[in-house]
Amino acid sequence: MKMNTSWLGLDLRSPIVPSASPLSESLDAIRTMEDHGAGAVVLHSLFEEQIEAESRQLHHYLELGTESFAESLDYLPATHDFRSTAETYLEHVSAAARSVDMPVIASLNGATPGGWTDHARLLQQAGASAIELNLYHLPTDMDTPSNVVEERYLAVVRLVRSAVSIPVAVKISPYLTSTAHFAQELCKAGASGIVLFNRFYQPDIDIDSLETRTTLTLSSSWESRLPLRWIALLYGRIPADLAITTGIHTHQDVLKGLMAGASITMMASELLAQGLIRIEEVLTAMRIWMTENEYESVEQMQGSMSQLKVADTERWERANYMKVLGSWPR
Repeated sequence: MKMNTSWLGLDLRSPIVPSASPLSESLDAIRTMEDHGAGAVVLHSLFEEQIEAESRQLHHYLELGTESFAESLDYLPATHDFRSTAETYLEHVSAAARSVDMPVIASLNGATPGGWTDHARLLQQAGASAIELNLYHLPTDMDTPSNVVEERYLAVVRLVRSAVSIPVAVKISPYLTSTAHFAQELCKAGASGIVLFNRFYQPDIDIDSLETRTTLTLSSSWESRLPLRWIALLYGRIPADLAITTGIHTHQDVLKGLMAGASITMMASELLAQGLIRIEEVLTAMRIWMTENEYESVEQMQGSMSQLKVADTERWERANYMKVLGSWPR
């Protein structure tokens, strides 16, 4: 039985890919992911804010006191003593790439054009097989229209794409005016793959302390419905691979994602909660199901339940509120 798949032109031995999370900060954990059958790994993110803040901090200390007197140059801090998050991240990419045979995908997280995108080239040099560009941003400026926001995103993709020769995947938010059109524009900007969707962590209000609080809540399988729908709608209509993330916990979730049209299914919450052994368990359950249902490969099922392949396309295109609500037992 063939469990291999292709993502961004990379050959993967399985369609399960641990997505960006604290788990990938450990080389031992990355090796264990491979041992349990992961097809690739997406490393934890390097953030635009981290790169730019540390760049400003270094510039500040290098300039501090240089106009006081000539001898001030003698007490400038030694740059080799300054270790940035970006440098540490690059070293981790390099070490991870040397430690495993599966592709190691670096994650850049940012949403505005700037010098931080130059780090894409450094990530390639460090040994990354591909880059996942995470466009994580919540536009709150009332004077900025949606087309301006989207053009900023596309400018970031173009900058990263121009800096590297390795493939670039773009992870996007579900909060777009026209997801299908934007996906098409991402392809024109150079994206080889699109990851659906970013999962925003919403703040809550503590009514006793009168403070806002942010807590990390892991996903559940029902959250896969939204990306599942859009992957089914986009499959075969744009020249890019598709990945489903958010809500991938069981072998059923993986199978549904592949049938909708995903090349890979990304998993994080399940691994954080249940351990990396879940990769192997899910793959084993997939093989059993595929054998019972006479599937010989992952490729055979990919896109088989997409909009292009099902008779009732309206079920993907519209929410059918009247039919769904009318189905509730009275």
